[in-house]
Amino acid sequence: MNTTKAAAFKPKHFDWLVEGSVATITLNRPERKNPITFDSYAELRDTFRDLTMADDVRTVVVTGAGGNFSSGGDVHEIIGPLTKMDMPELMQFTRMTGDLIKAMRACPQVIVAAVDGICAGAGACVTMAADLRYGTARSKVGFLFARVGLAGCDMGACAMLPRIIGQGRAAELFYSGRMMPGEQAHDWGFFNELAEPDAVLGHAQAKAREIAEGPFFAHSMTKRMMDQEWSMALGEAIEHEAQAQAICMQTQDFTRAFEAFAAKQSPVFEGN
Repeated sequence: MNTTKAAAFKPKHFDWLVEGSVATITLNRPERKNPITFDSYAELRDTFRDLTMADDVRTVVVTGAGGNFSSGGDVHEIIGPLTKMDMPELMQFTRMTGDLIKAMRACPQVIVAAVDGICAGAGACVTMAADLRYGTARSKVGFLFARVGLAGCDMGACAMLPRIIGQGRAAELFYSGRMMPGEQAHDWGFFNELAEPDAVLGHAQAKAREIAEGPFFAHSMTKRMMDQEWSMALGEAIEHEAQAQAICMQTQDFTRAFEAFAAKQSPVFEGN
C-alpha cells in the first residue's frame, strides 16, 4: 500500500511541525485571533485526509498562536462573501466545512486540541472534533451561529456536542450563542483537563506523545469504533467490537505486549 511522510507536508495557511511521531498544527494569524478562511478550511481538510496514508505520525495536536485558539470564520473573508453567494455556492461551502470534520474523524491518528483564549464558531467545531481537549481557565468556547442568524447545526455540532456535554447543555449553548468559560467547559466535560496558559500546549503534546507510544493500530480501531457505534444498537455494537478486538489480537503489538508481560518488562509498541 502506498504511504506518505507527514514530515514532508508543507501547508501554506497554518504552521506544521512534526517531532517524532507527533504532528502539531498551529493556526497562526494571532493579530486576528487565528480566523479560519476558505483556503485554510480546504487545506486543513486535505491535510487530515492525507494523514490517512502517513506512516510517520501517530497523533496530531491542534492549537492556535498568540493566546487564542481561533475566532472561527473570518467576518470579512468568509461571512461577507457568503451573503452574496447563491444556493449551489453555499452548499459547496457548507459541505466543504463538514468535510473537514469528517476528515478529522476518519484519520487514524488521535487528535488532541490545546485551547487557550477564544475558541469560537468553526474554531469550536474543530476543537469539538478532536479526540481529547485541553483548555485553560481563561478559555472561552462559543458556538456562535445564532448570533449571525444561523442554526446551531454546523459542521456536525448538533450530532457531536450533545454527546460530549449532554443534550440540554448543548441546546442552551446553541440557542444563546454565549461563550462557555474554561472552568464550565471542564465541568461539563468539554475539556478533559485545564492547564495554565503557558503550559497547555506542552501538556497536550505530552499527552499526544504518551498516546503515540501506545499501540497505534489498536488506538485507531478504538477511534473508529467510537464513531461507528454512535448509530448502533447495543447488540450490534457488541458484535462489531468482538470483530474489531479479534483483528487487534492478530497484531504484532498484541504479541509484543504478552511477551513483555511474561518477561516482566514494559512493552515497546511498533504500531503493527
